[in-house]
Amino acid sequence: MSETNKEKALINFKKAHSLLARIIGMTEKGEYCVDIMQQDLAAIGLLRSAHELLMENHLNSCFKTAMASQNDRKRKEMTNEILKVTKLFNK
Repeated sequence: MSETNKEKALINFKKAHSLLARIIGMTEKGEYCVDIMQQDLAAIGLLRSAHELLMENHLNSCFKTAMASQNDRKRKEMTNEILKVTKLFNK
């Protein structure tokens, strides 16, 4: 993973982690539902952004290498992995 993408993804994961702790606290205190949902959406946005950084890096490195290889099995496996992750992301 490129250092830039790694750092950005890690920052997003840490921010999401912090937000989740806050959301748990807000929920335990019985704070207003819409306020909790706004924080929830912020955490989801951070996780989606981190996922996109990971996907971009994977496509530009591992996937690109696999597609350039002459190994059909490796190319098919890599394509199936990308499809699987994309389907999960879109659920």
